[in-house]
Amino acid sequence: MSRSGADLALLLLGGFRTLVDAAAAELSDRGHEDVRPVHDFAMRAIVAGADSASELGRRLSITKQSAAKTISVLEQRGYVARDPDPRDARRMRLRVTELGFDVLRQGEAIFDGLRDQWMERIGAAELERIEDHLAALVGVQPVRFDTVGWIARDVGEPA
Repeated sequence: MSRSGADLALLLLGGFRTLVDAAAAELSDRGHEDVRPVHDFAMRAIVAGADSASELGRRLSITKQSAAKTISVLEQRGYVARDPDPRDARRMRLRVTELGFDVLRQGEAIFDGLRDQWMERIGAAELERIEDHLAALVGVQPVRFDTVGWIARDVGEPA
């Protein structure tokens, strides 16, 4: 059966969606029903150095206002905290809390479990071949933190 390029894109997106939806459901079952994929992207960006709403917005390719709203939600839920900057008392710096790191670790473990489930369905060698092929096609770091912004971008909006 010959598939189109669009079919390939939809299959890849469907695989991503299947994994992310299953991980979100499992996190919810573990008591984190308020965690969304964007929260993972935001916390990872903060860990990587995005310590302000402006910088988080740049890293996720979203507006400063959207970043501030995301930060507020994460802060209310205890995943992120703001601390005074030791070099500038007027500035607050973002950091991921222990609870936030716990959610990130749980998410990673859940994804490992989901990968294991896929491996059981199609076999270890086949899954590794798929992963090797995808790595060859998209590179070793196929997704940047700005994926959230890319997905949310309007069709007519410049990249």
